[in-house]
Amino acid sequence: SYGIVLVTGPTGSGKSTTLYSTLTNINNPNKNIITVEDPVEYRIEGVNQVAVNNKAGLTFANGLRSILRQDPNIIMVGEIRDVETARISIHAALTGHLVFSTLHTNDAAGAITRLIDMGVEPFLVASALRGVVAQRLVRRICPHCKETYAPDAAERAYMGIALDEEVKLYKGAGCGKCNFTGYAGRMAIHEVLPIIPEMKELILKNAPDTEIFAAGRSYGVTSMKEDGIRKVLDGETTASELLRVAYA
Repeated sequence: SYGIVLVTGPTGSGKSTTLYSTLTNINNPNKNIITVEDPVEYRIEGVNQVAVNNKAGLTFANGLRSILRQDPNIIMVGEIRDVETARISIHAALTGHLVFSTLHTNDAAGAITRLIDMGVEPFLVASALRGVVAQRLVRRICPHCKETYAPDAAERAYMGIALDEEVKLYKGAGCGKCNFTGYAGRMAIHEVLPIIPEMKELILKNAPDTEIFAAGRSYGVTSMKEDGIRKVLDGETTASELLRVAYA
C-alpha cells in the first residue's frame, strides 16, 4: 500500500506517540522503514532513524530526499513544516511509498486545507492522501477513587443530554494513589477521517473543510468531541476534561 497518512493536533497532543506505536506495529524485517525526525524521541529496533540537523544543512526536506535514495517501503517524516517538505512527502507517497507525518491543525479536515494553503496543488493532495487522524490528550479518571455524579445543566448542554434524561457521569474524588487529583494517566480522543472518493472530488474543487468532513459523515466518521463524549459516558474521562481540550 502507498499514500500519505497524517496525524494532526497541537503540540503535546501525543502525535509522536501515535506515530511511534504505528511504526512499531507494522515493523518487520521485510520492510525498510526510515524516519526523519527533529529530534529522534524514541528508538525503534530495526528502523533507520535520521535526526534533523539544521546547522549542518540536514533539514526535513534534505533528509527526505536522501532517504528516498535508500529505497524505503515506509517513511515517517516528523513534521511537515513547509511546502517543500509537503511536496516531497506527497511525491514519495505517489511513487509507491507509505508515508506518515504530522501537522498542526485543530481537526482532521483542517489538515487537507492546510496542505493546499501551504501551496500543494489540490490534485496532488487528493491523489496522495489516504487518511487523517486528529487527536487530543485527556486525563484518565483514577480507578481507585472513581465515583458517579449527576451532570449539571452546562455539562448536559455540551454533551447533548436532555435535562430530564437520567444519566450518571464519573469523576475521581481524589485519593493518595492519584495525589488527590482524581486523575491517573492520560488517553487520546480521536477523529479519524479516511479519504473517500467523494472527498477527493471536494478537494479538487477546493471545498472548505466543513464540507469535506460532512462527506465523511455518511461513512460513519465521528468528530473528536463525539469520541470524547463516548469516553466520558464510558467513565474513562470527565466532562470537565473534555470541555478543557475539545470545547467546540
